[in-house]
Formats: sequence, C-alpha cells, structure tokens
Amino acid sequence: MQRSPGVTGFVERGRLLDAGEMRRALTRIAHEILERNKGAAGVVLAGIAARGDDLARRLAQEIDRIEGVDVPVGALDITFYRDDIGMRAEAPEVHETRIDFDITGKTVVLVDDVLFTGRTIRAALDALVDFGRPEAIQLAVLVDRGHRELPIRADYVGKNVPTRKDEEVQVRLAETDGEDAVVVGERA
Repeated sequence: MQRSPGVTGFVERGRLLDAGEMRRALTRIAHEILERNKGAAGVVLAGIAARGDDLARRLAQEIDRIEGVDVPVGALDITFYRDDIGMRAEAPEVHETRIDFDITGKTVVLVDDVLFTGRTIRAALDALVDFGRPEAIQLAVLVDRGHRELPIRADYVGKNVPTRKDEEVQVRLAETDGEDAVVVGERA
C-alpha cells in the first residue's frame, strides 16, 4: 500500500489501468461508438465534469483520427441535479457546464470516468434534457465498478472492475492529475 501524492487520506492498493491501457480502452470505445451509430454523423459527446469532460475530448480526438469527423463535445455539471445535495458534510464543487450546440435529434454519448451506483448518471440525464430532446442517449464509462443502486448500465465500458463497496476507484488524467492511471484504494 502506498499513499497517493496530492490526494489527502487516500491509500492506493493497486493500479487497474496504466496510461497505455487507458489509451487502448478509449480507442476501443471510440470504435464501438462509430460501429454502433454507423459513423459519427449526428453523434455528440457530453462529458460529466470533472473528468468525464476530459475523457469526452479524448474520445472526440480519437473519433476524428479514425473517421475524420469533428464531433461536438460539451461539459455537463450535475451538481445541482444530484439527489444527495445538502446531505453531504462538505460543500459541493461546482464546475462549468458548456454545451454550446443543440442536442435535439442527436445521439448524445454521455461520458463519465467511473460508473458506481448510477446516481451521477441519473442526475446527468436530468441535466441533459434541459438542453433539448436527444434522439438517443448512450453511456460511455472508462470503469464500471458495479454496486448499482439504480437500473442503469453503460453502453460502452473501458474496463469492468469488481470492487468492494468501501473501496474507492480513482481515475487520474494527465490534464488534471499529471498522470494517466486508474487506481483502487481506500480512504485512510
């Protein structure tokens, strides 16, 4: 076990994905999105802040590399759509929502880093419909760790990881954390 640098009170127990494995998982997800939707026409990406939006941008770059199509990417803050707002001891961290394109009639691929209980995704679905009525909403996650409390499943998964409910899975991205990795551990 080792303490993670910069993450107060988190004890890392293992690495689930390294930078290369993350890159390959995102490349596979991009290919699956293109295959399922028969190309990128009509597809937009909406990443859940704070790391889902970075992953969505990476997916858009990969789709552009594969297909030569510039897919619109937005960032979605779900803070005030959460069903536990006000129930937590700490103040919520609010991020910017940036969806400067119309989602009506589009296939929106919602992107998040870790799928756990499903409550974040429920909040994101509520937030998305404030921007229009998409033709379809699909879900892409880098890690699905199980323990669902709501009937939600991902359409695209980078890695399924069985975890204990008391464990924590952290996705670290070069953009925000200085490295690409997925780690599992617990709060000290």
